[in-house]
Amino acid sequence: MGVGETLEFISELMGTGHTHKKKKKALQTVELKVRMDCEGCELKVKKALSSLSGVHSVEINRKQQKVTVTGYVDANKVLKKAKSTGKKTEIWPYVPYNLVAQPYAAQSYDKKAPPGYVRKLENTAVNASVTRYEDPYTTMFSDDNPNACSIM
Repeated sequence: MGVGETLEFISELMGTGHTHKKKKKALQTVELKVRMDCEGCELKVKKALSSLSGVHSVEINRKQQKVTVTGYVDANKVLKKAKSTGKKTEIWPYVPYNLVAQPYAAQSYDKKAPPGYVRKLENTAVNASVTRYEDPYTTMFSDDNPNACSIM
């Protein structure tokens, strides 16, 4: 270590702790459901999302109403930018149906979902209710039933 490096090291140790190092965002993929009817809508959304800093690619599937943005971006900023185009926009709410325990339950099944997809549920344990069926014949002849002898 030279004298300059030593002084930098000591100044960092004695500093106030305010470092202005920028936190680098992780490369991620953001999937959105955007209502698009024509090529003009598609181009408008693609142009708006491509203008964000850190975006590597924007892929649009108009048939599924799906937009996939890849890059060093924040999901909330991408969602906000897509909403600024005036289109109805939300985070992609669907997952492949084989990843869901009960894909045709009332909460997860969605007629508007693309083929092979169902609506993503946050917590299936809370949403699912188990109804217990009691066979009436087992309670009819049990010792807990005071009228059981009247049938015999």
